[in-house]
Amino acid sequence: MKIHQKYIERCIELAKNGLVEAMPNPSVGAVIVYENQIIGEGFTSAYGGAHAEVNAIRSVKDKSLLEKSTLYVSLEPCSHYGKTPPCSDLVIASKIPNVVIGAVDSNIKVAGNGIKKLIESGVNVTVGILEKECRASNIRFFTFHEKKRPYIILKWAESQDGFIAPKTKNEQKPVWITNEFSRQLVHKWRSEEQAILVGTQTVIDDNPKLNVRDWTGKNPTRIVLDQNDRIPKESHIFDNQAKTIVLSSAEIDFSENIANQITNFLFKNNIQSVIIEGGRQTLQTFIDANLWDEARIFKGQLFFENGTKAPIFKSKWTERHYILEDELLIFKNYD
Repeated sequence: MKIHQKYIERCIELAKNGLVEAMPNPSVGAVIVYENQIIGEGFTSAYGGAHAEVNAIRSVKDKSLLEKSTLYVSLEPCSHYGKTPPCSDLVIASKIPNVVIGAVDSNIKVAGNGIKKLIESGVNVTVGILEKECRASNIRFFTFHEKKRPYIILKWAESQDGFIAPKTKNEQKPVWITNEFSRQLVHKWRSEEQAILVGTQTVIDDNPKLNVRDWTGKNPTRIVLDQNDRIPKESHIFDNQAKTIVLSSAEIDFSENIANQITNFLFKNNIQSVIIEGGRQTLQTFIDANLWDEARIFKGQLFFENGTKAPIFKSKWTERHYILEDELLIFKNYD
């Protein structure tokens, strides 16, 4: 089993390379081994492109070795036609005799059917090697398909005395609580998620761009709450840098539980992950509904004395980091 773990660990490493570009598909890593030597490997291409198994098989120079090899893959090979043909069919056609799988695909279109197809074709299949780690590498995908909602990250920065914004300010833009490196990290995080969400008052007060200008990557889709059409049309969120979806009273009943309604809307629109950056009321709504998977809270060095208080949040942090003088606490709401 240890040899299996060694190659599945490599699959997980490979999968990291495609994590952002592959969404909404999972990012998978695949390794092909012949006589204890890796002869091919691959990971999921950008959405619509080849899957990990296809890229791994293509990378093998001597295809005659495939029928004597073992394919390791972090997620069950697909069995359905989507934007590409089923990977399980290619594995069978390539006469690969052994397949070792990290985790079963919980997408209803697959859900064990890939494994079933391989076994029925005479392939020796082993399942569940480093399953927990394989699932963690695609936690957004599994959350989406199993909980029927996106993976939800809460993020805010607060002053030393617990405020997320001062009582007054001179300009319609954010008051930075953290240093430039912390802010750059936030832009990296944005590039890793499909959507970013803020409330009405945040846009009115700060006129944020909600893009990835301090990092290299794709801008997330901007989701903005605006019950009564209060946000000025000249706001940055309406520029052409990224897609913007405004949720008004036409889409959401603001007199009811809006957290559930928002997640239902995102699920129906195939958005697998969202980072919620404010404001206080929006963040508190998701906290009170216990609708979150991860929280990332910065504490800067400023003191505001009064202003907008940080959300009430009583969970225990699981990680603590320091970015120069800024403190970053990470909270997780899953096993």
